[in-house]
Amino acid sequence: MFDLKITGGKIVDGTGAAAYQGEVAIKDGRIAAIGAQVPGAALKTIDAAGRIVTPGFVDVHTHYDGQVTWDDTLDPSGGHGVTTVVMGNCGVGFAPVKPGKEEWLIQLMEGVEDIPGTALSEGITWEWETFPEYLDALDKRKTSVDFATQLPHGALRAYVMGERGAKNEPASAEDIATMRSLTKEAIEAGALGVSTSRVLGHRAMDGEPVPGTFAAEDELFGLGYGLQDAGAGVFELAPAGADGQDLVNAKREVEWMKKLSAEIQRPVTFAMLQNETEPELWREIMTESIEAADQGARLYPQIAARPFGLMIGLQTHHPFARKPTFVRLLEETDGIEALAAEMQKAENKTAILAEESLPANPDNLFDGMTDMIGAMLNRLFVIGDPPDYEPTPDQCIESIAKANNVEPIEAAYDAFTAGDGTNMLMMPIFNYVAGNHDVIREQLTNPYCVSGLSDGGAHCGMICDASIPTFMLTHWARDRSRGEKLDLEYVVKKQTKDTADLFGLGDRGTLEVGKRADLNVIDFENLKLRAIKMVHDLPAGGRRLLQQAEGYDYTIVSGEVTRRNGEDTGARPGRLVRGAR
Repeated sequence: MFDLKITGGKIVDGTGAAAYQGEVAIKDGRIAAIGAQVPGAALKTIDAAGRIVTPGFVDVHTHYDGQVTWDDTLDPSGGHGVTTVVMGNCGVGFAPVKPGKEEWLIQLMEGVEDIPGTALSEGITWEWETFPEYLDALDKRKTSVDFATQLPHGALRAYVMGERGAKNEPASAEDIATMRSLTKEAIEAGALGVSTSRVLGHRAMDGEPVPGTFAAEDELFGLGYGLQDAGAGVFELAPAGADGQDLVNAKREVEWMKKLSAEIQRPVTFAMLQNETEPELWREIMTESIEAADQGARLYPQIAARPFGLMIGLQTHHPFARKPTFVRLLEETDGIEALAAEMQKAENKTAILAEESLPANPDNLFDGMTDMIGAMLNRLFVIGDPPDYEPTPDQCIESIAKANNVEPIEAAYDAFTAGDGTNMLMMPIFNYVAGNHDVIREQLTNPYCVSGLSDGGAHCGMICDASIPTFMLTHWARDRSRGEKLDLEYVVKKQTKDTADLFGLGDRGTLEVGKRADLNVIDFENLKLRAIKMVHDLPAGGRRLLQQAEGYDYTIVSGEVTRRNGEDTGARPGRLVRGAR
């Protein structure tokens, strides 16, 4: 007797093979049988007629490092068919930590990943000092999705070197030896890898770059040798130039990455985005990554499936945030609808558009965002509901302004204040130089490029890309109209088998006998992304952008239904994943 049987669905098994009508049987949290017909009864049956059945999605670039200590759903990822997340990316995290330095790590995470510090301070239950102790604490957690993590270089460096490490002073040979040893220890305890950041834009709330940003090659290799000593693990990084700055060094990064991977015989994965300053640089980097295989290296660029940028609205950063009249209205009104209604009044609109902005708060790392946005209205798009992530030039604020014979800033004002004021506009920073997704498609079709960069759990007030797994299906496999689409089977494989294989998670990612029973039953024809909304559901009332989906009939983790028609069932089969398998 099987525990669960899924019948009548179209099976997209994650291998890239052609979809077929079939059945899946589950027993003891594993796939017990799969095929066109599976004989035998089951305690429960799901009728998947008219639906597709896929493996659960494996998201390898998230930042739930703090959230996982208080939240047992790991939303928003859990609402987008994700059944396994990998945390600890970009060199930031919460272990190891010296007693008394917890708040410093919070400030680092808040600055780099825009997760409200108040939420982290209230929500995290500090039960550890060392990284293995952090894993032991996580091991007690029961969640709706599986989760794994990496050792963050920033936390490690500060732990080993103290203030010298936090301030990016050079590491001594002794420092490097200690970091190597602790990296080995972390991998043996169950970390999936080690991560670092070399991006100039990744800064703590005090403006200091992430520890390790300027690390010399011998320090980076020290971390890699820790992986080699343990015989496992992935080296993940946000490389120099990934944020469009320091492009000279961006061209040099691949060289040490190639040398490192070849020497330690471990995979290296890194963020790769198209920037406007050098729009062909990504192609050079991708070509070198492919050629690195001939040198015994394994380099895997992580890519975003849609333009990488900011979501802008009255509840986020916007050009009017420091206008005196806006500041007054924000204090006097209760809620976004009331604020939008006041801003729609002619006298308030006239005042705000005429006013100079108040000086930026030097103690707020993000306060200057308002000026940047105001200067980039040619890149600001009205994307509608449901959102259109491949907008045409006529959806740009400057085009709308021209069509209505008004200044761009007024057109932006009208867009922000329209309706109840909750609508969001998109400002693509990367991957949209030509105003279409052709470059993204080229990246997606390269076998060395790995789908990632969702940043689930992070960038709460500016970016909302944890919905990318759903977007992959709706846009790339079904809806794209401005260029070629991708086969459904390929899209599923890209975010199941390929992502699982990168981190050595061979027990999931495909629908095969013996694999974990992590599955989605999806109403593919009616699958859709809802509009992005701002909610205040983090500890201490912290805000975050959320984008929900419709069309996930069932999400199953380890054989248990965790989501039914998009709603949480209360089942908590998710656990810490310790090490590759």
